[in-house]
Amino acid sequence: MILVTTDELVGKQYTELGICKGNTIQSVHVGKDIMNSFKTLVGGELTSYNEMMTDAREIATGRMVDDAKNMGADAIICVRYTTNSITQGAAEILAYGTAVKFI
Repeated sequence: MILVTTDELVGKQYTELGICKGNTIQSVHVGKDIMNSFKTLVGGELTSYNEMMTDAREIATGRMVDDAKNMGADAIICVRYTTNSITQGAAEILAYGTAVKFI
């Protein structure tokens, strides 16, 4: 599956199948969440949140690809990600794009 953030695939002819998407809501362990609260007092990188968001992006991307495959797609163009805080220590990642089929 080809994934691109561009509006088109240069040199390829295709038909658009529609919007494909995938999302997940992830959280960190309550102990890590408490430790991150203390870390915000002194500053620095919150590595457990970085790991959580990286995992969430991978899961959302995989679900978006699965959605596109179910539509019969060969590629996804205009791939975008959005995130939303659900609660302290939990976030949603939504991956979406346009599923296309090569002609």
